[in-house]
Amino acid sequence: MADTTFILNEPGKTLKDRFKELIKDCESFYCIVAYFYISGFYQLYEALEKTKEIKIIVGIKTDSDIVNLIQEATKNLTNSESKEEYEKLLQIEMEKSEDKLEVEKGIDKFIQWVKEGKLQIRLYPSKKLHAKIYIMTFKEGDRDKGRVITGSSNFTQSGLESNLEFNVELKNIADYDFAKKKFDELWKDSLDISKLLIEAVDNKTWYIKNINPYEFYLKFLYEYFKDELDPKDKSSVKLPSNFKRLDYQIQAALNAKRIVEGYGGVFISDVVGLGKTYIASMLASQLDGRTIVIAPPALIDEKNPGSWPNVMDFFSVSAKFFSIGKLEEAEDYIEKHKDTGNPVKNVIIDESHRFRNDLNSGYEKIMNICRGKRVILVSATPYNNYPRDILSQIRLFQSPSKSTIPGIPNIEGFFESLQKKLDNFNRKENYSEYLEIIKSNAKEIRDKVLRYIMVRRTRTEIEKYFSQDLEKNGIRFPKVEDPKCIYYELDTKENKIFEKTVELITMKLKYSRYTPLLYLISGIDPLEKQRQKNMGSFMKVLLVKRLESSFYAFRKSIDRFIDSYKKFIKLYHEGYVFVSKEINKIYELLELGDDEAIQNLIDKGKAEKYEAKDFREELIKDLQEDLETLQEIKNLWEGIDRDPKLEKLLTELERNEILKDKKIIIFTESKETAEYLAHEINSRFGKIALLFHSGLSGIKEEIINNFDPGAKNKKDNYRILVSTDILSEGVNLHRSNIVINYDIPWNPTKIIQRVGRVNRVGTSFDKIYTFNFLPVEQVDKEIELKEIARSKIETFLTLLGEDAAILTEGEPVNSHELFDKLTSKKSLEDIEEYQEESDLKYLKIIENIKNNNPELFEKIKNLPKKSRLVKKMPLPPDIQPNSLITFFRKGKLIKFFLSDENSTKEIDFLTAV
Repeated sequence: MADTTFILNEPGKTLKDRFKELIKDCESFYCIVAYFYISGFYQLYEALEKTKEIKIIVGIKTDSDIVNLIQEATKNLTNSESKEEYEKLLQIEMEKSEDKLEVEKGIDKFIQWVKEGKLQIRLYPSKKLHAKIYIMTFKEGDRDKGRVITGSSNFTQSGLESNLEFNVELKNIADYDFAKKKFDELWKDSLDISKLLIEAVDNKTWYIKNINPYEFYLKFLYEYFKDELDPKDKSSVKLPSNFKRLDYQIQAALNAKRIVEGYGGVFISDVVGLGKTYIASMLASQLDGRTIVIAPPALIDEKNPGSWPNVMDFFSVSAKFFSIGKLEEAEDYIEKHKDTGNPVKNVIIDESHRFRNDLNSGYEKIMNICRGKRVILVSATPYNNYPRDILSQIRLFQSPSKSTIPGIPNIEGFFESLQKKLDNFNRKENYSEYLEIIKSNAKEIRDKVLRYIMVRRTRTEIEKYFSQDLEKNGIRFPKVEDPKCIYYELDTKENKIFEKTVELITMKLKYSRYTPLLYLISGIDPLEKQRQKNMGSFMKVLLVKRLESSFYAFRKSIDRFIDSYKKFIKLYHEGYVFVSKEINKIYELLELGDDEAIQNLIDKGKAEKYEAKDFREELIKDLQEDLETLQEIKNLWEGIDRDPKLEKLLTELERNEILKDKKIIIFTESKETAEYLAHEINSRFGKIALLFHSGLSGIKEEIINNFDPGAKNKKDNYRILVSTDILSEGVNLHRSNIVINYDIPWNPTKIIQRVGRVNRVGTSFDKIYTFNFLPVEQVDKEIELKEIARSKIETFLTLLGEDAAILTEGEPVNSHELFDKLTSKKSLEDIEEYQEESDLKYLKIIENIKNNNPELFEKIKNLPKKSRLVKKMPLPPDIQPNSLITFFRKGKLIKFFLSDENSTKEIDFLTAV
């Protein structure tokens, strides 16, 4: 045995290497293997080019992953059954083949040689054939008669080179003769499957040839939308008997289920008023395990007909509900049921954009709540154009460094790269280019991330693609009219004081009372320094907002600032400085418009105590100067004895035909402005206005009874509702169709949320009206009003500088853009399109084929999941490769080769994405 060679697939000495050396001089090549991988033939076919005869006997291998997919009843197979079984194995093998052009070239050669008779394949059916033996016959006059290699290797890629195998090469002529004789005996008893093999490869695997580009495209659509196309799946969504079965909602629930099962979470982000709560409840009804819902208090209040408890109960879904401000209770509930037979598996978070800041005090808790659960994020506005906004929410169900989103394994790195584009750019020097980066980032996030994990449709799309179903159910969407501007005019004196005040607020005030740590002699770390700067920015923006909101609220704010400064200076002279640590809470209160609570929190909230001697002398100097500036502002406004904005509102309510005697919702960002307006309206017209803000939770039932058409106890005690933005989420107010924005909704997403309260499915109105109040200097010509209003906005944004981002919550805009958004109905309908093209367009394409061309649909349905297209043919009109990329969500990669006249080019779409 000294001349025997062992082959273990060691580096530089693999079975594949040895075959290539021996086969190139062969007259014939015979082999017996348990299973032969056609898709691996490309590794050796070049070496077999000069070989005249190739014979392969295969058995049905029973110890592989492939055969585990079929039943084990193969002991007494008839010839017909053996062929059928082999055909099944062949289809599975081809399905699992590598997506490489070399594979296809090898199969081309394999088919060619079978047809020419050079290659013959037979199946040995009567016994489980486990032999692995390779017989090579050399040409006459060569070194010897032939060689035999036997051992553990199958004729597969792993057997030829990657697995650790144990094979031996036999060179003795007696060994060769014995092996050749036994092979010939087995060959006689085997079944010829050459023709079956060619037919199966040609017709039942991705190698199929009778497919054109259009059919190939439809196959994408079928595989992607298969669940939504199946009537059984649609009927699996159980609805209450008295609930309208709206196809667009059912389709969204099925789509969301597919996404949440594939990626661990989903954004349900239809535009406001389309029924996201109902869609999420339909989804929850199809998922196993306990479900918890985390939402703002108004959305878990059982007195609210549209709240989560009522909707979930309507769909017979058992769930537990927790306020967004009481996450500890949700954590305790999850922990309590963790080791039971029915743990919490599903977490629904309504208004999920509340968690777009991972520095928020509640973010760590929400991360803990979502860990290992299915996460359903419900928000019409989850993304505000800073990449970190959406990343913080995605991290609730996706590993940041091991993402399952195709093409982006490191999703945190992806978002960091987008953020760096903004961080490294000087927005002051080239503002227009900065805006272009914002838009480019948004498009990249939509195309590469959100399209995989988000369900989002606009009203326009729903009307276009579900028109017949809407009509059948008696549903119509009202026409959203262009927003109307109500200009309140400042006389010469008022305008002068107004503009002087803006200048003092933005250019002179240092806000030193709110940023004392910046004056510490010892200095502070960069994070604390940024927190202090943020505090100063918040307080500056607060004053700007209140000035624009109402003269009444502004005066109140100035008085509080003066009082706070006086107390701070007094303590400083007594030797102490107190610094509030409640920056996150302050921002939340700023959102609620509760200025008084903000000042109280700063003055009395959690604070750190320092000694006055620890601070530079500039602190007391700046404090005194700020106090003098505030007193100057107060003195300026003591000369103003009228409120032109209020006068304009009262006049419009009395004379405007659209507003006269109608139910109206008036929104303001300031709690004090809301109180002021409600009081003045009721003083003028009698008690027709109902007031609501964060401190008046006890009147929600009255709001529902007067403004929600779903209320059980409808009333008409009030015609006007005056509210802060606390009511812009989660409440149905569509007994009205009119929204008045009394102060500028600087962030356009607030327009969406506010108007969404009245623009809802089931409204009885044909039109939706929006009015925006804008300040102007008194002029003679009506036509100048728009330009003057623009200039006012320009003043705010320019003087605030980078702090203007707080007004727009991170979305930089110029004055013309903001003005256009306040006067264009596009801002009320589709202001944030998160997808270039909704899935609805593509769903309807394949649905149309199913309904109108059943023969073609059956062909598409039965095509293998992998399909091949090596043919120079144009794609269908308006269909480009980037459109096809959309349909890799299901993870069913389809082989796609495009060839031109000169070369065949492999396109890996997943990499291309």
